[in-house]
Amino acid sequence: MDSSEQRRKRKRFNKLHAGLFRLRSLTMLLPFLIVLFIVTSHWSALRERSFHPVLKVPNLSFLPSGLQALGSYDAGSSALVVEDRILFPDHLLVIVSSRLHPSESLECVYYSHPAAGGELQQVVLKPAISVDEFNGGKSIVRCLLPPVDYSATVNLRRSGDGVVDGEWLLMNNHTRAVATWDRLVYEAILDWNSTVVLFAKGLNLRPHVESDKSHFRCHFGLSNFDKDEGFVFTTEATSAAQEVIRCLLPRSIWNNPEKAQGIRVTVSHFDGTQGGVDALPLPSVAKVYSTNSYQQRREKYELCACTMMWNQASFLREWIMYHGWLGVQRWFIYDNNSDDGLKEVVDELNAENYNVSRHAWPWIKTQEAGFSHCALRARHECKWVGFFDVDEFFYFPQHQGQAIAGPNSLRALVANYTDSPTYAEIRTTCHSFGPSGLTTAPSQGVTAGYTCRLHAPERHKSIVRPDLLHTSLLNVVHHFRLREGYRYLNVPESTALVNHYKYQVWDTFKAKFFRRVSTYVANWQDDQNKGSKDRAPGLGTVAIEPQDWRLRFCEVWDTGLKDFVLANFAETATGYLPWERSALL
Repeated sequence: MDSSEQRRKRKRFNKLHAGLFRLRSLTMLLPFLIVLFIVTSHWSALRERSFHPVLKVPNLSFLPSGLQALGSYDAGSSALVVEDRILFPDHLLVIVSSRLHPSESLECVYYSHPAAGGELQQVVLKPAISVDEFNGGKSIVRCLLPPVDYSATVNLRRSGDGVVDGEWLLMNNHTRAVATWDRLVYEAILDWNSTVVLFAKGLNLRPHVESDKSHFRCHFGLSNFDKDEGFVFTTEATSAAQEVIRCLLPRSIWNNPEKAQGIRVTVSHFDGTQGGVDALPLPSVAKVYSTNSYQQRREKYELCACTMMWNQASFLREWIMYHGWLGVQRWFIYDNNSDDGLKEVVDELNAENYNVSRHAWPWIKTQEAGFSHCALRARHECKWVGFFDVDEFFYFPQHQGQAIAGPNSLRALVANYTDSPTYAEIRTTCHSFGPSGLTTAPSQGVTAGYTCRLHAPERHKSIVRPDLLHTSLLNVVHHFRLREGYRYLNVPESTALVNHYKYQVWDTFKAKFFRRVSTYVANWQDDQNKGSKDRAPGLGTVAIEPQDWRLRFCEVWDTGLKDFVLANFAETATGYLPWERSALL
């Protein structure tokens, strides 16, 4: 056979082999195309009915309990890596390892509880409630509570990204038990003197008093605390009070405490009896970070202010502009899950050269702990810090018909005691104002709108030197426990006082029934402590407006602060107050 005939036969053979290869490849690809078509059809239905189970994925309950590393669903500029989940009474909080933009559109992914016999799991998607920044370059995402028969082990995805298939679920499964809010270490700060300060729910320590520190230990390490897998370090507590535990750092990092940065830490309780043993450590989502990560100033601000708030953005401009005129130089706003545009108001104020920082504080009913946390932060920047609410306004009464207050007068008051060897806290009496006959919120703000109050003062508010507080950071909201050898100064009412616009028009006041911020004050709807000064006298546990609400708490007509505000803040031509005009634009 000549060479040309051999070449023709070889060519026919190669064509036949190539055809068979293509046919085999198509046969292998066909099942994948069929699965892709089915999944795509399911995905279209999912987009239309995201609140109903629409997809089934393999049961992944076989995953080993020691699996620690979370996979990432990288569908954009940063991966959505879930570090922890916390179950609250009304929502689920998810901590993400990366910084996300608050405007990102995310979906929470819920899985049905694993079925028996390896059956498929169902999945539902629901839009996330909110996205916010968090400690250490992380983010927090709030999700709705899981549907009935669905797990709280919720994952996240960007809206419109990909298919939630079995491989994706495998990559993002997390075996750490979902924490519940009633028993949890939720924050940790590396402090001076080789200590770390932990903030914990579930210790149930007595309010307003220091506890026996010898009954507590802190545990440092990367273990699964909820599985009792052991720790890298254990140290003794140096103080314990309410929800705050202070512990020594591990000796091996005393000379370089920054090595503790990012380590997960928790606390356990020891019963103190001979032969007693530690209770299991609390579950923890707290990783140590340093107050040094906040701004360090060579010359500290003379006067700062700290507050915790929920959905009070409409009051913030008046509160900051007014107290800025009195001399407050720096504000720390602890945002307790607001959804009323608070961040936007803070951004506007900063654009107008007010020095305001908003700190996401998702921990409900933790005002005392939050103020302790703020005191640690502010110590690096401030000589004095005032702890008061956005409905509380410092006021300097007139003396013999003449106003004694002027620009920076509050700052000047505290500066008189900055170098005092005795005083570390300045207390100012509060007067509580009522609705003053109004039925709608006053357009000029609370200081010009509410002019009738109770005759007798109620409690006080404090301005403290944060570097002279007791190491326990014990406080009762109104004042702190001070370091040994220091005491507080009561400012006479004739010099300064606080107007507390506590009982406003009903539409504003009824928001208090949603939740109280203090750990140790009963919620309005709870049937307890009805005679407490933290409640409205004569008001029940249901948010139903009394017929005479607008006339209540009115014993003395007091227009002192209103007259002062109109004289010093109103525009001559229009009569508008600066916070009022901004609201109208």
